Amino acid sequence: MKHETDTTVRFCETDAAGHVNNTSYFIYLEEARGRFFQSNLENYQTFGRFIIASTKCDFLSQAYFNQQLIISTWISKIGTKSFQFKHEIKAKDTGVSIAEAEAAIVYFNYEEQKSEPIPEDVRKRLEGQLVTS
Repeated sequence: MKHETDTTVRFCETDAAGHVNNTSYFIYLEEARGRFFQSNLENYQTFGRFIIASTKCDFLSQAYFNQQLIISTWISKIGTKSFQFKHEIKAKDTGVSIAEAEAAIVYFNYEEQKSEPIPEDVRKRLEGQLVTS
């Protein structure tokens, strides 16, 4: 299931060129992932053992101060110890694609400082949110 998060670009998220600074997109993506967990997975706090291992963002078009954006977020792949989020950011008024992104999320044991397999009950909950097309 794809989840949508709306945001409005704040002035502080823009740079001297007048468009959204590249670092601001990663804040939008982080917020979208958090809202995805809140909306789609009951007791989402149990996901505290997940950490972000990798993230990337391809910038397709510019976004500007006060523009409304929609961030679509979904799980695209589930592995043994990790899963992958995909994101798409679009302008709310025109539907123009602003950015495409992805993030690799790893199930992590903080005491041993290493990744470990995703527990079966958590895996089933993630599988319920998997989008394969």
